[in-house]
Amino acid sequence: MLYLLLLPASQSAEQRRSMYHEKQQRELCALHALNNLFQDKSSFSKTQLDEICQTLSPNEYINPHRSLLGLGNYDVNVLIAALHLKNCEAVWFDKRKDPSCIDTSQIVGFILNVPTTYKVGFVKLPIQRKHWIAVRQINNEYWNLDSKLDAPQCLGNETSLLQYLREQLTSNDKQLFIVCTSEVGNTHRWLLPEGDKDQR
Repeated sequence: MLYLLLLPASQSAEQRRSMYHEKQQRELCALHALNNLFQDKSSFSKTQLDEICQTLSPNEYINPHRSLLGLGNYDVNVLIAALHLKNCEAVWFDKRKDPSCIDTSQIVGFILNVPTTYKVGFVKLPIQRKHWIAVRQINNEYWNLDSKLDAPQCLGNETSLLQYLREQLTSNDKQLFIVCTSEVGNTHRWLLPEGDKDQR
């Protein structure tokens, strides 16, 4: 489905230029997703994520939380630990629920975990890995900040965001994490009361 940005083209381009958007390097999509989510290149570094891997498995010769060669490919445990350093939580979203139950006013954003294929030139390799994608609200619009995109993709308003999330969650291979402050996560305030959800 194509999402159209209902803004003048010049304003759209200006918004994109003002956003922070890290592009894909090696297997560092988790790092890119975190920095894109917080809109700051200094939020995290590869060194910090590698240190988290070491803390999680200090006695392992081959660290299970990243790629064998140490090029990235960080797992969800690294992502969760990194978010804790920002006083945030990654709340796994149950696909049996509709995204309309999420109180978007209480959250920082979203991180999607999706399958991805590897290519050499135009040839797809029979290797599939998981890819991390940040989605968040910036200037009253929701944006897909996927590091594999050439530029951030506008998803539109909250209704468009919820439809985008529904479409993503129809796949068994995709997972959604709600990123919120630890306080919101601990009190489940990211979840709307039943009556409010029904009105959306």
